[in-house]
Amino acid sequence: MKKIIYILTISITFLSCNNQPNKVEEENFAEKETQTNKFDNSKYYTQQDTILIATEIGDTLKYAKIDFNNIVDKHTEFFEDYPKNPDQAYFNDMDKEEFNCEVGQDVYYVLYAYFLKQRNGVEEFAQQRQKLINIYSNINSLFGHFQYGGTYFGHQSSRILGYAEYSIYLLPKSKDDISKTYDITKQKDFYIKSLRQLIEDESKIDFETLGQEKIARNKKLKAIVGELNKLITDNFYLRRAQEFQYGHYEYY
Repeated sequence: MKKIIYILTISITFLSCNNQPNKVEEENFAEKETQTNKFDNSKYYTQQDTILIATEIGDTLKYAKIDFNNIVDKHTEFFEDYPKNPDQAYFNDMDKEEFNCEVGQDVYYVLYAYFLKQRNGVEEFAQQRQKLINIYSNINSLFGHFQYGGTYFGHQSSRILGYAEYSIYLLPKSKDDISKTYDITKQKDFYIKSLRQLIEDESKIDFETLGQEKIARNKKLKAIVGELNKLITDNFYLRRAQEFQYGHYEYY
């Protein structure tokens, strides 16, 4: 599956979503209070007539000043002291009319990443952020190949920004924050081997490609896993890779 990259040039008035949002448990809604006007988020306003939000994957969001500041006012969940993960933030948000379709949800995750990035540190964790994006993108690509593509994987390419930024929030910021100091070599080997075994197992039931085409396909898939092997350098990245895979890619 070719990597899907597209530029999102969006204002609030442009976004119109016809799809209904995914349902979530009602108890999550019951716990959420109406917070509009409860907090003064004016420090997050832009003073520019137009703001461009460029991402690490080549997408760009474009907002007029009034639209951007309206988002700041409406979506206080972006500024909570203890941020929820992007899935919880999105599905618990009762005031996301402009983000109700699939593309709208993509935009929400990009905005989530943008605002949390300001708090995490844009430059301070740039290297770790890019590594996480690369890990998640490779996992997304691997399973996208298994399924021969699909819109889910295209949407995930944008939402990965939100998942990666939340992972930066969870990243141990000092050695004192790290309790698991043991060698993860064997655990990592088991994980990488499980992905390689998955390639073999998927190949056995894959009749879409045959002969040399299948050989080339499997070589490409193994290269993706090889890249993951290089990117996963410690316990934190191993755990985040496992959580991302097992939480978002489950097929029967």
